[in-house]
Amino acid sequence: VDVGCGEGRVLTYLYLRGFRGAMTGIELDETAHTMALKNANVNRLQDRLCSICGDLTDLSVHTAAGSFDVCVSNPPYFTAGPESRTVPLARREDRCSMQQLFEAAAWAVKYGGDFFLVHRPERLGEIIACASRVNMEAKRLCLLRHNPDSPVSLVLVQCRKGAKPGLIWEELCLHQADGSISPDYRKLYHL
Repeated sequence: VDVGCGEGRVLTYLYLRGFRGAMTGIELDETAHTMALKNANVNRLQDRLCSICGDLTDLSVHTAAGSFDVCVSNPPYFTAGPESRTVPLARREDRCSMQQLFEAAAWAVKYGGDFFLVHRPERLGEIIACASRVNMEAKRLCLLRHNPDSPVSLVLVQCRKGAKPGLIWEELCLHQADGSISPDYRKLYHL
C-alpha cells in the first residue's frame, strides 16, 4: 500500500521493477486519485493496482488492520503552519501529520511488515520517535547526498512493525566530485 499515493507513480515503478503482488494506493485528492486510475489503465495494471480516494488518517474505513506486507510513502516534507503557505499543498502536512502517517502505516501493515519512507534529514529524530510510538523499529537508514561534499538531502528509512532494535546504516551519493554520475546512481537507477 502507498499511503498518499498521488498519481500512483511509486506503485507503477514498483511493478516495472518486478513487484508482482496486488498494490493499493490511498489518496485524498480526487484529481490525483483519478490520475492513479488512469495510470493503472495506461500501464495495464488495473488488475493489480487499486486506488482508493480517501483519508489515510482513517484507514479503518478503507482497509482491515494488518492487510498489507509493505507500506510505502513519499509524504509531504514540510510541517503545516503560516510560514508554510508558500509551499504547495501537496508538500505540506496540512491534512496529515507525521504521527498520523505512522499510525496509518502501523494500521495497514501486518506484524513484521515494513514501512518504507522518504523524507528530509532534519526530520529524522521525529521519524524515529513516531515509529517507536506505534511499535515500529527503524531497521535501515540510508542517507542520500547529491555530491560527495554536499549535505544529506534525503533520508530513506525502513521501519518494521514489532521488530527488535538493530539498524543498518547506508549512504548513497549520486554524483562524483567531477560531476559525473556515481556508481550509486547507476545502481539506484538500474543503469
